Amino acid sequence: MTQYKYNEIKSHFEDWIEDQDKQWITDNIDDLHHHCFNSDYYIIGTYEAKKWLSDEVFNIIDTIKQYENDNFGEVNTDFSDPEKVVNMYVYIIGEQIVSDYRNQLEEVA
Repeated sequence: MTQYKYNEIKSHFEDWIEDQDKQWITDNIDDLHHHCFNSDYYIIGTYEAKKWLSDEVFNIIDTIKQYENDNFGEVNTDFSDPEKVVNMYVYIIGEQIVSDYRNQLEEVA
């Protein structure tokens, strides 16, 4: 799996989590990934999405195909829509970022 723009996506999550109330985080710990990476678009606009994908687009598509086949048994993302490709990729990378964050919380507790 590609780690393209991992640090950028992680920074997005860190900024988002800083804006949340600590009690809200505790109450919604199981849904952090959904709230951060699935309730709004990471990139809006075809032009911006194409720029963001850059020359990594085929690696990103491969990551999405592998993820969706492993998790859903089929591929559903519309690869003709750069916005959907970016947002699905960020969703996938976001899973690992949120998992790491939750593991860190458990280590501190």
